[in-house]
Formats: sequence, C-alpha cells, structure tokens
Amino acid sequence: MDSNGDLPFLLDVHVSVNGRSSVPEKVKGRQPGWSVRPSDMANRTYNPIRAIVDNMKLEPNPDKPTISLSLGDPTLFGNLPTDPEITQALKDALDSGKYNGYAPSIGYLSSREEIASYYHHPKAPLEAKDVILTCGCSQAIELCLAVLANPGQNILAPRPGFSPYRTHAESMGIELKLYNLLPEKSWEIDLKQMESLIDEKTACLIVNNPSNPCGSVFSKSHLQDILAVAARKYVPILADEIYGDMVFSDTKFEPIATLSRNVPILTCGGLTKRWLVPGWRLGWILIHDRRDIFGNEIRNGLVKLCQRIMGPCTIVQGALKSILRRTPQEFYHNTLSFLKSNADLCYEALAAIPGLRPVHSSGAMYIMVEIKMEHFPEFENDVEFTEQLFVEQSVQCLPAKCFEYPNFFRVVITVPKVMMLEACSRIQEFCEQHYHHAEGSQEECDK
Repeated sequence: MDSNGDLPFLLDVHVSVNGRSSVPEKVKGRQPGWSVRPSDMANRTYNPIRAIVDNMKLEPNPDKPTISLSLGDPTLFGNLPTDPEITQALKDALDSGKYNGYAPSIGYLSSREEIASYYHHPKAPLEAKDVILTCGCSQAIELCLAVLANPGQNILAPRPGFSPYRTHAESMGIELKLYNLLPEKSWEIDLKQMESLIDEKTACLIVNNPSNPCGSVFSKSHLQDILAVAARKYVPILADEIYGDMVFSDTKFEPIATLSRNVPILTCGGLTKRWLVPGWRLGWILIHDRRDIFGNEIRNGLVKLCQRIMGPCTIVQGALKSILRRTPQEFYHNTLSFLKSNADLCYEALAAIPGLRPVHSSGAMYIMVEIKMEHFPEFENDVEFTEQLFVEQSVQCLPAKCFEYPNFFRVVITVPKVMMLEACSRIQEFCEQHYHHAEGSQEECDK
C-alpha cells in the first residue's frame, strides 16, 4: 500500500518454483476510473419495428387528424372493450384478498388446471403439469427459445413474421433463419425452401398461425405438410397461437398440436388478443409431448428459466377461472364479426386502388398490402411510401420492412368502421396523386 493508503495499480509478485524465487511478474489490477458498458446481450438486442419507426421523425398533415393503422393493440380506440364478465373477474380476484402474495414461478396450480381443461383435446390431451404461465405470450416465446436453443444454434421463423422472433433470438446469440411465406398462396409456407434451411444446428421451427402480420390461417392439410417436414428432420415446433380461434366465419382454426403424431410442440398463447386485454400480461406455454421426446429435461429447463422471475401477475391468475368459464360466446362472436367486416371493407377498398394489391385476410387483426413499386417511382421502397403517406394524409401504416418483407405494408383492422373508411379514402387519394403508368406492367396488360 502506498503512502496514500491506495493499492498500486501493478504489484511485483515473486513466484516460488522448486523453492527458488522466479523473476518478478506483473499482475494487472482493475483499471482506474469508471468504465461501465452494456452487456453483449444488450448490444445484440434489436427490435426491427422500433428501429424503423423510431427513425421516422415526421409530422402528419396538420389539416387531417391522424389515423393509426400501425399498432396491434385492439384497445387503442375504445371501440373493442373487453367483456364486463372479464373485468368483473379481475375485480373479484382483487377484492378476495387471496392473490396478493407470491405464486409459484410457473403459476398457481389451480390456474394451470383451468388452462389445461380449456385447451384439452382428445388428440392433444393436457394436464396442469403441461402448462406454464408467463408474463404475456412474448415471454412464453422467449422461454421456449431459451430452453430449446443454445448460442450458435439456429431457429427457423416466417418471413414476413413477428419481429420479436429476431429480437429474442439474437439477444441470446441464436441465429435466425427465415423461411418464406407465399402471398400468391394466401401466405402458405414455401415448404421446400423451409426444409432447405434445416441443418444440424437447427433447434426449432416457429409456426405462427393465425399470422401476424399476414392475417392468414393455415389449412389442416398445410399444417400436416409442415409437421411432415418437422418429423422428417427431427425438429421440434414452437407454435405461436396467440391469435388461435380468432378466425373468421368461413375459416377453421386447427391447433397444430392436435394434428401431430410424434413431433413435440411447445404452444404459446395468452389472454392478450382473444380477450382484448393486452396490458394484463398473462400468457402460457402448453407442452405437447406424447412421445416423451422432450422428457423431463425440457420440462425442468422451463421451470428453471421461470424461476429467474416470480411469474405473472397473481391477480390475473386468480381471475383466470372466471374469465375462461364466464366469458359469453356472444363476446367472441361480436369481436370476430367486427374484425371480419372491417377486413372485408378494407380489402375491397384497397383492391380497387391502382398500384395496390391487398392479400385477403382470414383471421387475426391484419391485412398485408402489396405496393406495386413500378407505379410509384418517386419512392425507393415501402418505408418511403408509408412515410409520405403519413406526411400527406396522416395515415400511419407499418412498412413491411418491419417484418423483413419488402414493398408491402400492414394494416391493422381494429379501428372503428368510420375511421377505416376514412383511412382507405385517404390512401386512395394518396395513390392517385402519386401513381404512374408503367409500360408493360401486368395492370396495363389487364386493361
């Protein structure tokens, strides 16, 4: 220690070797001064939507009120309130005073029993031990990726697809490989291309059905084809079914686990969308493993990962039984009827606009719209198109670059009908002002 009572930065250390002192070595200490840096995990974390939207430093047209068709929050405009039974269930749980303490990290047993009973299917049976409660569906997805994949491995996800798949994977040092969805086939998977991506480092395949951002719903036969690839390649499936059962009257939702004979599946869901309470942050993982391929290792791994935090909100867990049992069917029916009506309205209006080609939606809360960029030569890409749409018409849509799919934009169909009509009218006005005929284009040939 020096005269000031401080340890010197470098110390002379004599190491005895065979009883003899060696040449003094210099041992480094901690660098003087502050040097606090973010972790590698933090630096790897990247949300494509935030990266694009946060860089849009634009002002809307002051003469036109802003209409946001960009945020997938069904509560945004107040026209889609949750059912009074759902709200009452939460009030009752709070007033009971039973749910103010810690719950098990994977959720109350009674709440997990309710989920198991609600989603039980003869071809995909569930017990409480097969259910893990999470802080929303996003955490469910994160836990599934964390338990299935190591840094250096890869996972397969859809393009276009939910951007947090990349956020979660890359923050954990997992490579994201993107398989293509085909707009000309109602956003079915290009199965051949998907299979070509699978290698010895592939840890899982993400299947999002119904789809965000596409609003598509896979048929039973297509899901069986997906399962055939997974079985042939021995790849487990992470099924993102947060929009499960949110399909329109002319479509049927098939939980992929009910069709699987041997492929192990982790299904992620939650209250967010179907019950219209995204802020309540309750999700779940359903473990489908009839062939015991996951075994105890994956189950125990999920439990360990859940123990990093103390689980989801106990009051919402306490309300779960009443939410699942008392929510009237009319609530679900009315929500879907509204979404289908808006989807049809939006599709018909945008399909009539030269230069745009919407892809029909069958569920969830979205429509994807192709921009025929050759007819809008002043715009370099979908980002510039949607930016100028916002500046001129105060209509905000997400460019599909957010979903790694160029020259499309996504429309959220949860807005009130009058706002949807107004938004479509403004999009038409914008396109008419910027549209240019392109020689030899398909639209020209069709005339």
